[in-house]
Amino acid sequence: MVEAKLKRFSRFLYADPRALTLLTLPAVVLFSVFVVFPIISGLNISFTNWNGYSQSYSYVGIQNYKDLLFNDSVWTAFRNTLVYGLGSTAVQTVLGLGLAMLLVDKFFLRGVTRTIVYIPAMVAQLVIGYIWYFIVTYERGALNDIINLFGVSPIDWMSKGNRAVLIIMLINSIAYCGKTMIIFIAGLESVPNMYHEAASIDGASGWQAFRHITIPLLLPAFTTSLVLNIIGGLKMFGLVIAMTDGGPGYATHSLSSLINTMYFANQRAGFSSAIGIFSFIFIMLVSILLRRYLEYKDQQYNG
Repeated sequence: MVEAKLKRFSRFLYADPRALTLLTLPAVVLFSVFVVFPIISGLNISFTNWNGYSQSYSYVGIQNYKDLLFNDSVWTAFRNTLVYGLGSTAVQTVLGLGLAMLLVDKFFLRGVTRTIVYIPAMVAQLVIGYIWYFIVTYERGALNDIINLFGVSPIDWMSKGNRAVLIIMLINSIAYCGKTMIIFIAGLESVPNMYHEAASIDGASGWQAFRHITIPLLLPAFTTSLVLNIIGGLKMFGLVIAMTDGGPGYATHSLSSLINTMYFANQRAGFSSAIGIFSFIFIMLVSILLRRYLEYKDQQYNG
């Protein structure tokens, strides 16, 4: 009976194309309200000198975008964003692929191990940031308490901007490598065993089989993983706010956290919106170019 109803529904959809439009209408409305309208509104604000609170403001043209090009804090945040995005993606890919290859085979407590590795990816980034803050903080930090047991003086881990940026990047990579692991496990489980068996018969080493069989067949998984990871890294916000709030000074800000600071702390909503539009365009371009490159490599290997 259910199957008959589904068939009638399918015939109805094919008979009246307008029905498909009606089915997609709720999604289009939601997307417009929560994505398209905020982008248009942000673009409009980026051409103003609005402070974020006043009911009046004036249009200043592209002045905010000119200020963006010559603002040292913006370029520091942009450099940090590249480190967070590219660095986290590289480390997550290596860790995720390694864990996937270890956990793809059946063994006792495999499911539990997978769950433990993946759990941090389910926790909000802000929560992870506060947990790690109490680990690496100078006074009464868990890490300093541990090294004290070995007679080592406490270290102010987050006092230097470059070191703090690397620490945040590594924490993000460790926390979310489980997401990458799941993607690669799905890819590894779809690789037919006959390819590896044929390579073994031909005398190929484990590295040769990995390089010439596993990697090419995992390119779709690489595409999904790399695009998701680089977008997540480039828009990093919670870890930066929780661990350093962009400090010392503006040394650890990402573009996302700098938007927050410029809007609320500096009351420069127009300038903040300009940074947001710049960040949106940059992330979109990077994700599109990366996806197209990986799809091209996939066609080269498997086309």
